[in-house]
Amino acid sequence: MSRLHGTKDFWIGALRAEGPVFAAAVAEAPPETPVLSCPGWTVADLALHLGGVYHWVHSFAGSGATTPPDRRGLAEPPAGVSPLEFWQQGYDRLMALLDGLDPEAPAWNWAPQPKKAVFWPRRMAHETAVHRWDAQLAVAAGEPIEAKLAADGVSEVLDTWLPAGRRTTGGQWHGVVHLSAPDAAQDWYLRLRGEGVALLDTATILDHDEHHARVEVTGTASDLLLALWGRISFDTLGVSGDRGLLDGLRTG
Repeated sequence: MSRLHGTKDFWIGALRAEGPVFAAAVAEAPPETPVLSCPGWTVADLALHLGGVYHWVHSFAGSGATTPPDRRGLAEPPAGVSPLEFWQQGYDRLMALLDGLDPEAPAWNWAPQPKKAVFWPRRMAHETAVHRWDAQLAVAAGEPIEAKLAADGVSEVLDTWLPAGRRTTGGQWHGVVHLSAPDAAQDWYLRLRGEGVALLDTATILDHDEHHARVEVTGTASDLLLALWGRISFDTLGVSGDRGLLDGLRTG
């Protein structure tokens, strides 16, 4: 199994590409426009959410601290500042921080991974790309997430979100899942064991368990990522085998 290994420059490049497209979609829609992929949210809510995340990450990612920040400190726009202006302020400040950030510097994150600053360019790139898709869907202009970025986003779900226990629903799942994105020349194998999950490298499996996949899913990297995030149904992809296992892959 080969998976993409991004770099700080790759993720910052993705942020530079995705951010202005997000802003353009928000600017096109009236603030009260529903975001169909985020039930109950409007376009204004989406801009406030993403802007708030940017301001929050900016508040600690460059501090050198590895202790958890105060989530209650999420920023809100001052009086007279529109949701899009608030988002733009957060985006500009975050980009300036990430540009100068040493990826090996200490920085807190919520995942079972080394507490290094490189976590945050990756996380912000994927947060922005998925919400860009949400914003474009609201104005009927949805474009897929670029294949290389989407493939890394699939890897992020599998190596970060699921191991951290961040599923949309709890449950017990058992079996091997094979995800395939031919457009990105990527395949992922993961074993679900109850609440646990392990990425597999089929070239180096040494145990004696049964390794054949109980369910296989094929689609573009963008569609796989959007399905993992609950934006589209796995039924819109090519699925064979035990579909029930796919409930153990959704994050959010």
